[in-house]
Amino acid sequence: MPQLQSAYRRHHSTETALLIVLSDIYAAIDHQQVILLSLLDLSAAFDCVDHNILLCRLRTNFGVCGSALEWMETFLRGRTQQVFYRGHLSVRIVPLFGVPQESVLGPILFLLYTDELFHVIAECGFTAHSYADDTQVYVSTAASDHIDAIERLVRRIVCIRDWMARNRLKLNEDKTQVIWLGTCQQLSKATVQSLTLTNVTVQFSDVVNDLGVRLDSQLTMANHIAALSRSCFFQLRQLRSIKQSLTIEATKTLVHAFVGSRLDYCNSVLVGVSVRLLHKLEVIQNAAARIITGTKKYERMKPVLQELHWLPVRQQITYNTALLMYKCIYGLAPMMVPDRGYSQWIQSYSKV
Repeated sequence: MPQLQSAYRRHHSTETALLIVLSDIYAAIDHQQVILLSLLDLSAAFDCVDHNILLCRLRTNFGVCGSALEWMETFLRGRTQQVFYRGHLSVRIVPLFGVPQESVLGPILFLLYTDELFHVIAECGFTAHSYADDTQVYVSTAASDHIDAIERLVRRIVCIRDWMARNRLKLNEDKTQVIWLGTCQQLSKATVQSLTLTNVTVQFSDVVNDLGVRLDSQLTMANHIAALSRSCFFQLRQLRSIKQSLTIEATKTLVHAFVGSRLDYCNSVLVGVSVRLLHKLEVIQNAAARIITGTKKYERMKPVLQELHWLPVRQQITYNTALLMYKCIYGLAPMMVPDRGYSQWIQSYSKV
């Protein structure tokens, strides 16, 4: 499997994909560098996979041959599609492109189809990491060399676009997001705030949405927590209006589904965030607990959280981080970059 692809794989998730990228970014910031991060957008990626190219790639790149390759070919070819609308069926067609996303095998085939993309990106010294068709391309550089980094990124995006065109995929250049990351002092030296591609000029963003987490230039996570607060309080207001019609168990289920899941999503990236920002998440958690239990506004929340078996937000982040470390030590976490020294560090830590 592609080493830098996190989708549809055991022990891999959007959280581990973000953590490996942020780990590289924080390491570069510690060396007084700025990071140029680009988020690439593909158009209908799963529906554009060329069957002939895919079968050739399975044979030449991954050694699939004989009856196994024939079985793959029967899986891809000969499918028919129709649309039923208002009592009428459309003409039946045989698609020549695309892998079925609803199948177990379809997404895996897409990952193998796009494996060469990482080699294209690495040729110019960039690092990439993907989750399905969401690809993060980044490079660290001294602030004084930021113009050269931009020029290299433009050339690399052109190479990516050309590779995708040869493989029947389409890169949406106008939806590409680019951002500088680093400390305030280093970012002030990065004066260029746009890059020009073939058909569009892309302005650098102050905030980007990366796999559902909003990253700002200095990685304070303030924008992410603000957006999370708006979303959660909107859901709590909707639940409060129908609470009288719900049982306690139904209320608890809905709160978990619409609020708790948002608070838990990728919260390991919040390690080191200021106490002031984490307090906003604690306010959300307390409001959710009050809706379930009917606790008054000024009552102590610690006994209520204990009754619900909820860890406070700060302890939940600590717990998730400790759980990730446990998985790293015992081989249950993705080892995506064994040459970065993590394996030796984990081995020495496990001996302790």
